[in-house]
Amino acid sequence: MSTTTVTYLVFGGVLLLALIFDLGLLSKKNKTVTIKQALWQTVFWVALGMGFFGFVWFEEGHVAAFEYLSAYLMEWSLSVDNIFVFILIFSSFAVKEKYIPRVLLLGIMMAIVFRVIFITVGVALVQRFEWILYIFGVFLIYTGYKMFIADADEEKDPHESPVYKFLRKVLPLVNNDGDGKYSIKQNGKRYYTSLFVVVIMLAAIDLVFALDSIPAVMGISINPLVIYTSNVFAVLGLRSLFFLLRGAVDKFEYLPQGIAIVLVFIGVKMLGEHYIKEYIDKGTMIGISLGVIVVCLAGAIWYSATHKKKGVPPEREDGSIDL
Repeated sequence: MSTTTVTYLVFGGVLLLALIFDLGLLSKKNKTVTIKQALWQTVFWVALGMGFFGFVWFEEGHVAAFEYLSAYLMEWSLSVDNIFVFILIFSSFAVKEKYIPRVLLLGIMMAIVFRVIFITVGVALVQRFEWILYIFGVFLIYTGYKMFIADADEEKDPHESPVYKFLRKVLPLVNNDGDGKYSIKQNGKRYYTSLFVVVIMLAAIDLVFALDSIPAVMGISINPLVIYTSNVFAVLGLRSLFFLLRGAVDKFEYLPQGIAIVLVFIGVKMLGEHYIKEYIDKGTMIGISLGVIVVCLAGAIWYSATHKKKGVPPEREDGSIDL
């Protein structure tokens, strides 16, 4: 049995036990999640991800381990962007607090299934047509540029999204949560509730984000093990991260700009891979990539904490703002 097979088996076993622990002991149906619970769950998933980093180092070597760590940090930072959109969806569809944990969990589970399919197709295409990486590189540079100049204050109504319009066209919908149900029967006909719509929208939105994140991870490594595991660990930690950060997402105003710089860097690296590897070995390049990711994300968080965007009223010491 190869070391890669062992790593996959350990990953699957750890993931199964972690889900049982998280869902069975840390989460309860129709119960609100406190900041303290969200903190412990976030620590749990991050510790698990870092523990797997150590295991990959032991089984696959330091190069694969640092590829995994770089990809994990990339996915984790992009998860914060997901939270902005998730909050908007929950608010727009007026989802009750007690239903949010379960709805979010189902949406994330569906997103993982879609991501696995997306990754499998992407890896197969890259292995057969390596030149696709150049297309990914151009796409990442364009995406990074658009993200850098985007207006963070511009919010879109989820009810105007193509996903919602499609669901409204093909399914009979009702504008209520069905007391926690995803479908109800009225006059002998089945209707789908707002909770069902939110689950589908969460999964769809995550898939849209995956169009950026998965090519970015492929710019770090084309090792399927690295891509699968970094994605799954980062996305599974998204639920607890949502409850931990949803009251503070506005404190990360400049994080998208930090992520944008990373995306452009990875895109340029993908385009110049042929020339770069003539002068820089793979291990060193992974170290450089990890350093750029850490510096850009930490710098964006620090800048967000110390600077306010123009037009935003300053906070007083008591937390209120000047109007």
